[in-house]
Amino acid sequence: MTSAMPTPRVPTSELTAIRGQAVTFRGDPFVIGDEAAFHYRSDALILMQSGHIVGCGDYDTLIGEIPAGTAITHYRECVILPGFIDCHVHYPQTQIIGAYGKQLLDWLEHYTFVAEQQFADPAHASAVAKVFLQECLRAGTTTAMVYGTVHPQSVDAFFLEAQARSMRMIAGKVLMDRNAPPALCDSSVDAGYAQSQALIRRWHHKGRLAYAVTPRFAPTSSPAQLETCGALLREFPGVYLQTHLSENAKEIQWVRELYPERSGYLDVYDHYGCLGRRSVLGHALHLSDGEWQRLRETNTAIAHCPSSNAFLGSGLFSWPKAKAALRPLRVGLATDIGAGTSFSQLQTMHAAYQIGQLGGYPLSAVRAFYLATRGAAEALDLGTTIGSLEIGMEADVMVLDLQATPLLAYRMTTCTSIQEALFLQMILGDDRSTRAVYVNGSLAYARPEPTR
Repeated sequence: MTSAMPTPRVPTSELTAIRGQAVTFRGDPFVIGDEAAFHYRSDALILMQSGHIVGCGDYDTLIGEIPAGTAITHYRECVILPGFIDCHVHYPQTQIIGAYGKQLLDWLEHYTFVAEQQFADPAHASAVAKVFLQECLRAGTTTAMVYGTVHPQSVDAFFLEAQARSMRMIAGKVLMDRNAPPALCDSSVDAGYAQSQALIRRWHHKGRLAYAVTPRFAPTSSPAQLETCGALLREFPGVYLQTHLSENAKEIQWVRELYPERSGYLDVYDHYGCLGRRSVLGHALHLSDGEWQRLRETNTAIAHCPSSNAFLGSGLFSWPKAKAALRPLRVGLATDIGAGTSFSQLQTMHAAYQIGQLGGYPLSAVRAFYLATRGAAEALDLGTTIGSLEIGMEADVMVLDLQATPLLAYRMTTCTSIQEALFLQMILGDDRSTRAVYVNGSLAYARPEPTR
């Protein structure tokens, strides 16, 4: 690396106290039902210290247990939530979000591969990483699983910026050695493998950062390269793997042609040892019953990318298959920027609701917010670390303004429950609803007061 490593923000040892309505989840509502999973406090006090939640309960109960004179920030007409978690996103595609729609393979050729070649320049990578992370915070997102480009410097730049903000982030260098522009292909299988090794040693478990082995998808990796992906997972236990699965019908046919010896798309990854508890596969739209079963057997997680699936016309996600009563899969919500159309997980919930309606499985607010918080944390194997408002969890917290826009303020006058209020947010809300974000226990974003 050529640039000096900045000093990360150190979590304050002073007690930070915030007050307001609070929502968290006690389990998976797809499994135990909305009522059992959903936990709401109408007047909560959240205490944060040294990067962790050290108190969480009813205000009237906890107020007598904190030192006299402790400053308390009271967020009226707001709901305190765990920070949102994005399970699948491409930070280099920030600069092509909203480009005129193509379907997947055309999108890659005409937009993605063009933009990603610019990340050979570390200064460009750093500039885009800054924009990306600031947009995450404005949207209330405190953790994401992120794709870099084929360039190692794209990952260095991203992790440096994330570290400076003390954000818990997972990222990796894209591996491609065929079916992509030469400037975006690893010079050799061994070179991609060695660069990934070096990045893992440099960044994995450094502070709040973790590394993901990142083959873009099966068509852009040779069998030899996928072999190295499985080797990296064995060599460095605890690293993640992220890639794409069965997003588009033409893509699936392409995989069949490239890997005729395998029984299907998922079997390609399975054969090379790429499935498991810390593997997160994006999309998973067109799967056979056998593939759904194999995902369960390997405890592999899925990133649901509804706005991207709609924007590229890729297909509908099957909730009945994913959350079948026997051994439901871990599924987290994902923006999939830049085919995804918003950094806001609220807008992504909106898309998930619409996609669910088309598939005969509309999502309740309880299930949608679970997917962006505790459900996403479980998908990333971080359910004991982030994603819930509980004592001992890392203090990544967002504050949602229920009256962020004139329409929301008006609509709240007829709202009769917290579940309805949250549903209004996922249909009508966006980054304007983010009132404040705390990262590692420190205030990381405060929205300027809106003009109403």
